[in-house]
Amino acid sequence: MIWKVNEQVIDLSCRAQVMGILNVTPDSFSDGGCFDQVEKAMAHACEMIAQGVLIIDIGGESTRPGAAEVSESEEMQRTIPVIERLRQEWDGLISIDTKKAGVAAAAICAGANIVNDVSGLTVDPQMISVCAKSDCGLVVMHMQGTPETMQANPSYQNVVDEIRAFFEERLTTLTAAGIIKERICFDPGIGFGKTLEHNLMLLKSLDQLSPAGRPLLLGVSRKSFFSKLCDAHQPTDRDAATAAATALARQQGVMLHRVHDVKGNLAALRVCEGVRG
Repeated sequence: MIWKVNEQVIDLSCRAQVMGILNVTPDSFSDGGCFDQVEKAMAHACEMIAQGVLIIDIGGESTRPGAAEVSESEEMQRTIPVIERLRQEWDGLISIDTKKAGVAAAAICAGANIVNDVSGLTVDPQMISVCAKSDCGLVVMHMQGTPETMQANPSYQNVVDEIRAFFEERLTTLTAAGIIKERICFDPGIGFGKTLEHNLMLLKSLDQLSPAGRPLLLGVSRKSFFSKLCDAHQPTDRDAATAAATALARQQGVMLHRVHDVKGNLAALRVCEGVRG
């Protein structure tokens, strides 16, 4: 299994990889306000790089449940200076976490390699065109509703079948627009318009979700549903639970993991792979 990102071909056949979260927001659920200045963001990026991160995912708009949307200009002011600075100092992979085409285009110009869109490239009608003009990698996520409304009353007839059908439609649409399938990976959007039961069903069925052998990216890091399963009510108390979910997902063949705790989740992946041989 490979993922093409610009001129790079990422081999995901044996070793799973980590995408490190860098939120440059004042209000993200776990680390809002911690890295909303360039120097603080760079210090955290350097820490993740030292720990072995493959991708750094930079986001300027919170997508926690209930979060209000910010303007395109505000999102750019938060993210682009960090992307530019990181690109000057690191030749690794940079992802922009956005659903706005203008932000994605500016981020690509500033040096981002990947567009990570929580709407699955459905919210902004220009997003597909922006990505088709680039050779960036794409993360296509499933979300029911919007961050403001998604946890109000999520409902599915069959959550696994519906998300797989969404991925299949997105793959057809994106490839028809000129985006080769090797550039695409999919994210089931754990916690994005899903109940605890929906999340658990998806986590048990990860090997059934992705079409055409494309890789999955899993983002469960510090999610609130862990507090219903164990005594972990603060986001930073959920790193052990996250690492457990990461290892279980790796058993099902998930090779990309979006996390806050790079070191702990890489350790979980390598132990899992050691046992698997």
